[in-house]
Amino acid sequence: MIAFFTQDTDFRFKGKRLTSNWLKQVAVAEGRSLGDISIIFCSDNYLLDVNKKYLQHDYFTDIITFDYCEGSVLSGDLFISVDSVRENASFYGASFEDELNRVIVHGVLHLIGYDDHTDEDIAVMRSKENTYLAFKKN
Repeated sequence: MIAFFTQDTDFRFKGKRLTSNWLKQVAVAEGRSLGDISIIFCSDNYLLDVNKKYLQHDYFTDIITFDYCEGSVLSGDLFISVDSVRENASFYGASFEDELNRVIVHGVLHLIGYDDHTDEDIAVMRSKENTYLAFKKN
């Protein structure tokens, strides 16, 4: 089950059912199933506090993923800064919705096991994001 929450923001996410169904498709395409995933929309400052407290990183980011997966069942927490998503959408010339979907699927791809530390990892991650973003548009 996917649950949606907000912390330190007045953002209201629309399309919970569509997004849940889409992420189920992503999981199945990757040979996985959905367990419990919480998507927490928050402010830059809230996510910075999470980053400092749990990862000892003192910088802003758009998403932090906490992985609680067991076997092929995807479970975890996705903390997403709507402030950073807005900034990134503007920077990349994307709509807020498209950038938000990219960040959401990025977090799920981390739960699946994809990483983004090397140039090769980043290329694979981007390719997967683009593939699954196309699923959402259909």
